[in-house]
Amino acid sequence: MRTAHDVVIKPVITEASMAALQMKKYTFRVANDANKIEIAKAVEELFGVKVKNVNTMHVRGRYKRQGLHAGYTPAWKKAIVTLTEGSKGIEFFESMM
Repeated sequence: MRTAHDVVIKPVITEASMAALQMKKYTFRVANDANKIEIAKAVEELFGVKVKNVNTMHVRGRYKRQGLHAGYTPAWKKAIVTLTEGSKGIEFFESMM
């Protein structure tokens, strides 16, 4: 059995994700094999909020070069979590605005 910390790895802090905070959408890097139900339960448990919707996507690894050596960075999974209207915001993100 995985814990909530195993499902939600870290927040994604980008310009686009910060702009979505006004619509109560929060972006997280999640485990590659986590499904939407597990992600919703983990966010509710970790932050004490009520989740309305979860959108997930696989992010392809980027091609990187270091001199003659080349390869790809690891692929990862991103989840955009939408909270309900009556739910409070996540304090970690709110302090960054």
